[in-house]
Amino acid sequence: MKNLVFTLALICTLAPVASPQSTGKLKTIITPSRAGIFVDGKYVGPAGNFGFSRTYDVPAGSHEILITEPRYQDITRQVTITAGKKLLLTEKMTLATPAQPPFGLLRVTGPDKFAAVFINGKYYGHVDEFSNFAQGMKLNPGDYELKVQPVNGAEHVEKFTITAEKTTLVAVK
Repeated sequence: MKNLVFTLALICTLAPVASPQSTGKLKTIITPSRAGIFVDGKYVGPAGNFGFSRTYDVPAGSHEILITEPRYQDITRQVTITAGKKLLLTEKMTLATPAQPPFGLLRVTGPDKFAAVFINGKYYGHVDEFSNFAQGMKLNPGDYELKVQPVNGAEHVEKFTITAEKTTLVAVK
């Protein structure tokens, strides 16, 4: 038994201390900074969260980055993340054609302020941008599907109707 303990201790001592790194970092400087960042189709948060003060761990290798904001044209980039290195992605988005009135207002509330908000499959922002009496999303009258996708946890899907000159509130639990 003593020999077995000694052998295991010797093996553990000789084993390499650090394993090779398998992730790198993604840092973004995007104009506008409220644009949503998606890595390989997964929402990671608003671009402003990963600018000067924060980065996002990404597995080493090739990835598709989607930058999207409802008032701008989407940008898709293929990037290669190198293990142990930081990649800086800088982009300036181009304005899209603005929607025309009439409008109604959509407000969305929920416990995860950075949860992604999608309307009819298109990213529109995060919950905190549409959650109080002074905020909301102007939409043309009609029927829509809302999806709220937190960074972690279950998504919420709900149909709703926008009426001109009225506010519609969707509360996500």
